[in-house]
Amino acid sequence: MPARRSRPESLDESKQLRRDPYEVLGVSRNSTDQEIKSAYRKMALKYHPDKNANDPEAADMFKEVTFSYTILSDPDKRRQYDSAGFEAVESESQELELDLSSLGTVNTMFAALFSKLGVPIKTTVSATVLEEALNGVVSIRPLPLGQSITRKVEKQCAHFYSVTITEEEARAGFVCRVQSSDKSKFKLLYFDQEENGGLSLALQEDSAKTGKVTSAGMYFLCFPVYRFDQAVNSIAAAKDADAAFFKKLDGFQPCEITELKAGTHVFAVYGDNFFKSASYSIEALCAAPFAGEKINLRDVEAQVLEKRIEISKFESEYREVLAQFTEMTSRYAQEMQEIDELLRQRNEIHASYTSAPPMKRSTSKSRSKSSPREAKEDGQLRDKKPSIRDRSKKKKWFNIHLKVDKRKPC
Repeated sequence: MPARRSRPESLDESKQLRRDPYEVLGVSRNSTDQEIKSAYRKMALKYHPDKNANDPEAADMFKEVTFSYTILSDPDKRRQYDSAGFEAVESESQELELDLSSLGTVNTMFAALFSKLGVPIKTTVSATVLEEALNGVVSIRPLPLGQSITRKVEKQCAHFYSVTITEEEARAGFVCRVQSSDKSKFKLLYFDQEENGGLSLALQEDSAKTGKVTSAGMYFLCFPVYRFDQAVNSIAAAKDADAAFFKKLDGFQPCEITELKAGTHVFAVYGDNFFKSASYSIEALCAAPFAGEKINLRDVEAQVLEKRIEISKFESEYREVLAQFTEMTSRYAQEMQEIDELLRQRNEIHASYTSAPPMKRSTSKSRSKSSPREAKEDGQLRDKKPSIRDRSKKKKWFNIHLKVDKRKPC
């Protein structure tokens, strides 16, 4: 019988069998983020468990595609992999992505529990929705500019909207925003139109809590606009309290698409709740009346980028000072202990300069060891008091002797 391999050996072998993420996704090393994302979505849809039930090879391929995209979609992980391979990529910090439509009821309950506990579980859009969009069999509702539409979408379902913009509106910029006053969880999706009439997912934004609502927005303002993914590095931040501060701006990344051309564009709102439908309001706006807001947004995002660089430099300084503080605190406790020990020894030496034998303190126990007879006698003496009769006899005897003495002649 062959010897059983240890767990570390099996893990090392699995790492060696990993294929190059670029090879898995079928892209080159100089591919853009958008090209990598498009390749991933096509392959994920091809090998999705919804379309390949009871096919273990497709399931393994789906995991490999997802793992490869997790590395290449993150600028830091991609840079680490390009420089040092898989060893430089921390698998523990990778975020878990789930397709709720492929989960059973029990697994969905566990996922909902983890989400409530703060575990960053990123959910993917159902393969059924993506396939229907790709085949062009979805119902699309027009969304006029400047008008808000309020609806409710079922879990793992999507409502599609078409927005038409002119050349002038495209140059001015365009914004699509969704919010839920019920704090429902949803995704805002943007689709590219294929030549065959189908739709392929190009962008997605997860809803986030902003005050008393959850909201998501896409901003096509003809200059680089950044998105803020709060789930980035959240697992690593949970392991280190300080990392929650220093990694907070790591999720600030530029959007893949900065402007839209004149024509018709398709958006969708996807119900991302675990058990219930999502209530929402969606509106599309031309950015022309918001010239001041565009300038302010550009300035604030520039300041955020500068702050991210500044915080990155500050982290190294902070870690160094923190290490010194920890060392000094440890030395402080050690020095205090040594001082107390020296003073104790000094007091003992001082006390040794004496010719008197050491005094033994009597304790309550030693006092209590006296014989019962002695204790009884002491008690009797304390309790024995002269009675009234004894006192009167003594008084009479004293008076008699006094009278006798008076009768004697001088």
